Amino acid sequence: MAILASAAYDAGATIPDLLVVRFLLAAVGFWALVRLTRAAVPAGLLSRKMLALGAIGYSAQAALFFAAVSRLDAALAALLLYLYPFLVFAISVALGRERLTTRRAIPLVAAGAGVMLVLGAGAGGSEIDLLGVACAIGAALVYTGYILVADGLVADSDPLAVSALAMTGAAATCVAAGLATGSLSFEIAPSGWLWLLILALGSTVVGVAAFFSGLRLVGPSTAAIVSTAEPVVTVALAFALLGEHLTGTQLAGGAAVLASVVLLQRSPAVSVAFDAPPAHPADRAAAGAKPRTAS
Repeated sequence: MAILASAAYDAGATIPDLLVVRFLLAAVGFWALVRLTRAAVPAGLLSRKMLALGAIGYSAQAALFFAAVSRLDAALAALLLYLYPFLVFAISVALGRERLTTRRAIPLVAAGAGVMLVLGAGAGGSEIDLLGVACAIGAALVYTGYILVADGLVADSDPLAVSALAMTGAAATCVAAGLATGSLSFEIAPSGWLWLLILALGSTVVGVAAFFSGLRLVGPSTAAIVSTAEPVVTVALAFALLGEHLTGTQLAGGAAVLASVVLLQRSPAVSVAFDAPPAHPADRAAAGAKPRTAS
């Protein structure tokens, strides 16, 4: 996503332009998928919560991250954003949702080391903008909260419908902010519109739908750690599309991230309650517990 945003900036897009186009197109794409698949749309309070989550959480995270990309090298911005899997795991442990065990800690450390190797090698030569760093770390913190809150809302909901509501909320916030500040220009070259289209429909519609599906199946910590494979894909695309060269250090980092995914899938989550089944349905299945039934 950072590569697409950088390309859009080079074609004349501003941060408000990018946010509005991204979320409007993504909302349209998700609602089209909801209609096509006849997904059940949450009603009442849950629907309003997901709209609010997108309007507050997702829009804030995206604004902070794209501000960081405009001030930092894309690799460094992505590196700082990918603090969030470790924040998710740490807060899940602190809240009592998961227990820190050796088998769960090893893939966490491996994933973190891999991300540092893959992206750190590409961020070494640039001057660091402290405001950009603050924006990237802020994006990681907001995204951490977004994931943990979303986990409690999407367990029994269709991910396409949830995503459509979240994108609609984010679009409403970004459009309102852009109109209120007069910061929308849309003086974008044709190539920029292409990058925005790919960012909205590819990175956002496909990416978010897949993430929500994974969140529902495996829980927040596993979903967050597995998603650290994304930077590896980013570096590979930069190599293929932009001619950037992969170093031995980056290849080693990519291998570490992929190895962490394998280790994580072989390590069932552990509940904090003695002899109690894990809280998340996917974790209960991994631990061999029978699904809970309503009394």
